[in-house]
Amino acid sequence: MQVSDPPHKSPVKRWLQVGIPVAVGVLVVVLTWLAGPGLLGIHVKPAGAPVDAQITKAVDCSVQGAAESVSFQLGGKPRQGSLDSCGHGKDEHLQVLVPDDAPADGVVSVTTPDSTAGSQDLRAPIALALLVFACFCGAMYAYLVIRGPGKLALLS
Repeated sequence: MQVSDPPHKSPVKRWLQVGIPVAVGVLVVVLTWLAGPGLLGIHVKPAGAPVDAQITKAVDCSVQGAAESVSFQLGGKPRQGSLDSCGHGKDEHLQVLVPDDAPADGVVSVTTPDSTAGSQDLRAPIALALLVFACFCGAMYAYLVIRGPGKLALLS
């Protein structure tokens, strides 16, 4: 069963029914884009140099706040580092990320490099495309609610 719109709706009101949800969706996408990748849960890779390291003191994962000791070469000199990790075997080889502002001497706090390197570039565009799709769906839902019943009787 189809029912036409009431005769008192002007073309301006019809355009506003579509224009307002679309404008809100565009505004959300633009504000998200301007807020930057941090809003989409994407973090910039930490600055540092990846180097090969060897576990010198392994720590069991049952210890809370475990930090393993690693040894690595930095600038041709052997260095010691602290890796906030657990479960590696003694003398195991792995790659660590040494910060650019590492001290000249003493123990350096190192981290593991991002294990998903290479996919960093695609996360922001995909997240933004999903946001655009969600805004489109929301705008269509708002349009259908504002328009009211009667255009399509899907359940009749």
